[in-house]
Amino acid sequence: MTLEHIALTFEAVGTLLVAWAALRVHHRVLNEHDISKKVIRIMRIEQRLGILGMIFVSIGYVLLILH
Repeated sequence: MTLEHIALTFEAVGTLLVAWAALRVHHRVLNEHDISKKVIRIMRIEQRLGILGMIFVSIGYVLLILH
């Protein structure tokens, strides 16, 4: 494994951890706070986009490592 692969691994893991933390905050706010339906709808969209982003980061990582 080259230094480039190690750097890509750290970058991907770091990005996924930040995304996971943000999604956990969204989940906690949605379940614990009294907020408007509009905000709930927007947060659910953001959660879906966050999950999609994590999938893209993971796929990109695999493609870079296999290249």
